[in-house]
Amino acid sequence: MVERPAPPNREFYESMSAANSAVDPITGFLNRNAGLQAVARAVTEANSKRSLLAVLWVDMDRFRQVNDSFGHAGGDSVIVRIAERIRSGVSMPGEFVRMGSDEFVVLIPGLDRIGAERLAGKLLAEIEMPMPIDDILIRPSASIGIALGQVDDYPLGLLERADRAMIEAKRQGGNRIVMSGNEPVAGRLGIQLAREELAIESALHAALESGGLQLEYQPIIRQDGSVEAVEALMRCSVHGLMIPPRKFIPVAEKTGLIFRLGEWSLLQGARCAALLREQGSAAKVAINVSRVQLTSTSFIQALHGALICANVAPELIELELTESLFMDLSATVQANVRGARAAGVGLAIDDFGTGYSCLSSLKDLPATKLKLDRAFIGVLPRDRRAFAIVRAMTQLARDLGMIVVAEGVETREQLDACAAAGVDATQGFFNACPMSEETLLPWMKSGKQK
Repeated sequence: MVERPAPPNREFYESMSAANSAVDPITGFLNRNAGLQAVARAVTEANSKRSLLAVLWVDMDRFRQVNDSFGHAGGDSVIVRIAERIRSGVSMPGEFVRMGSDEFVVLIPGLDRIGAERLAGKLLAEIEMPMPIDDILIRPSASIGIALGQVDDYPLGLLERADRAMIEAKRQGGNRIVMSGNEPVAGRLGIQLAREELAIESALHAALESGGLQLEYQPIIRQDGSVEAVEALMRCSVHGLMIPPRKFIPVAEKTGLIFRLGEWSLLQGARCAALLREQGSAAKVAINVSRVQLTSTSFIQALHGALICANVAPELIELELTESLFMDLSATVQANVRGARAAGVGLAIDDFGTGYSCLSSLKDLPATKLKLDRAFIGVLPRDRRAFAIVRAMTQLARDLGMIVVAEGVETREQLDACAAAGVDATQGFFNACPMSEETLLPWMKSGKQK
């Protein structure tokens, strides 16, 4: 018979509580309130520094069975050992929070998607190691949801995304990892999210009526210092409050407002290209296009309308599409992709390398530019494997006649690594931040990019 370790006694609880009221007395992790404050601080710091931040929400599978079988004292002893396994499985600085009876949050600054998934896999392996309790050897498991900090994130939103991802991991059977963005809207947050979407939809209508939409432009710089293109990034402001694109774009797609936003973006982007041409710049303007826009039979008509109204040559416009759009075999999407290329407009594959990345189809894509995802660039130059992948993808794309752009370049070392890999141009905060049209035009004219 295997002896069950004694759970923490009352004196232990009281001494821990007296030592630090922010600490959960059973695990030694931060309690829920202190954890929320830690998340708020981490998000604020990540936003100010434009740095990475990962949240892992860990929830034990079938923990009620443990409580029902061994009582709450037995359940507490299991929780203590699970917390020890989580802490020992994380070798980097971070915060540990007990969010509920069997739910934990691990907050790690500076961790990217690949690192977060690797850490989550390690935690799953640590947690599912056999654990003796009474005369039974149990094999615990957990569901883990991962959310990565985004530009202008807010603490509750980051935690909600991790929570939703964890719930989806449970729905799929548990003992697995789900990255935020791969899960449907969860039931317990559905009402709150629905209200938020209604508020955003209302704000979008107000922005369309009051001029609350604008484009900011981020330059893409060639290795010789000249400007290859500028990417148009949509911004939305209502009553002085900015709504992040990651929030209003999905709502616009769901409600059909994306068609109005898309036509507006095409026209404004084409106008900017005409202004750049007038001041002697041949830089292209890259405009993001969503799948919903390409499902419309009037998309090519809107594209031609923007070119005509702005009186700009089609070769000065570039459409940025995700990999999945190029792989979409629906007749309307394919017709719009071919129609845009036939009109002389350039096509760029955005965020390449983390989506479909089907090399067998790459040879057939009508793309003129390949934009390497920032996940490969953010770990340069220290990650030699990432460097090898960037170099290989660059050579392949160039052999296929595409210009290669590295996204998310934020340091001189990353820029030098991209140059060593043969990348044609780079985009990121190291070169220039997104700027308004009023700032872009004199910036281009002054030659500051060189």
